[in-house]
Amino acid sequence: MPERAPCADARPTVSVVIPAFNEEDGIASVLDRVLALAPRLAAIGVCGPEVIVVDDGSQDGTAHVVQQVGAVRLVRHGENRGYGAALKTGFASASGEFLAFLDADGTYAPEAIVPLCQAMLDGADLAIGSRMTGGVNGMPAARRLGNRVFAGLVTLLGDRRISDCASGLRVFRRAVLPRLLPLPDGLNLTPIMTLRAVHEGLNLVEVGVPYSERVGESKLSVVRDGLRYAASITWTALSYNPVRVLGALGVLGVGVTLLVGIGLVGLRLSGVTTLGPSGVAAIFVALVAGVAGVSLFALGATFNYLVSLFRRQPVRLGLFGSPLFRQPLERHFGWAGLTVMLMGLAVAGGSLALGVRGWEIGRLWLYLVGSALLILVGLQLVVSWVVMRTLQELSERERDVDRDLAPASAHRDG
Repeated sequence: MPERAPCADARPTVSVVIPAFNEEDGIASVLDRVLALAPRLAAIGVCGPEVIVVDDGSQDGTAHVVQQVGAVRLVRHGENRGYGAALKTGFASASGEFLAFLDADGTYAPEAIVPLCQAMLDGADLAIGSRMTGGVNGMPAARRLGNRVFAGLVTLLGDRRISDCASGLRVFRRAVLPRLLPLPDGLNLTPIMTLRAVHEGLNLVEVGVPYSERVGESKLSVVRDGLRYAASITWTALSYNPVRVLGALGVLGVGVTLLVGIGLVGLRLSGVTTLGPSGVAAIFVALVAGVAGVSLFALGATFNYLVSLFRRQPVRLGLFGSPLFRQPLERHFGWAGLTVMLMGLAVAGGSLALGVRGWEIGRLWLYLVGSALLILVGLQLVVSWVVMRTLQELSERERDVDRDLAPASAHRDG
């Protein structure tokens, strides 16, 4: 059978990309079901499907099976390059306004492409088939747990509720593909696509779809691919909103310091005036956690300004996704840092004065350590404020230049 010709009318065409690596046992059934969708797609106003199979270096008869089906375009990789690489090859070969993809192993029902396309017609930029809300028959418990963990991580870092960030059944608009790139070559393409869509502000819709046990052996390694998922999700989040990751670690460190400080005050009020090894260790942990926490929070906020400068857009994200104060917290780092430094210097000066007057070091060392912590934290805040203020000026300057040049460019074009 010949390949399906594109529609001559104004209906959008959907191209379905199917990556395949050693899938000779199940791919024929999947292809038949995808091709049979034409009447149902036409009924909702979508042309197609254009079906593209990317044989990712299969060593079995996958390519031969595809060639026997007909009405399908076969693209072949000479060697196995990865799930994501196969999908990107398929996207580059497709001609439809809507780009869809699903696995060749029968885990996803091809019929679910129709409601996903309907979501696109209703205004979605990316429609994801959620296995977690549509039935998870046949999904191993470890994989189900992993999917929930990674969906929770994407939800936390992206500040948008996602139920299935790693679904391999989705439809999106070709026009938004540049905003989703770059995408990895491995199985972690799907969670990264989801997280990028969230951070890019795309209209993302999840539609519940059924999920069944796959045909053939799974290529997913729970441990190896799980670690790759977590690492790639974290790095992608850092490229959009660094303070969401680093700031959270910073808040944790400062929290530890505050808890130790409250514990010391409680001990002193209860009459304890000496510390044992555990108390000294707690103070050591508090010092490291406090300085590291403030440094990480300040570093994350600074990186947000660098991201803003690179992307030529205002700083619009933060630790909690939306500002808690009228002015962003980092705008107060300057005066807050100076205040903390002065407090530290006052404590240090008072302690040294008492030492000169004869107080034993055993009564003063904790105050000196506390003053050092305050001085270092205050200095870090002041330095970070100076750096961020400079980056803000550079970012606003770049946006002003773009704004001033835009009318002249438009005038020349006219």
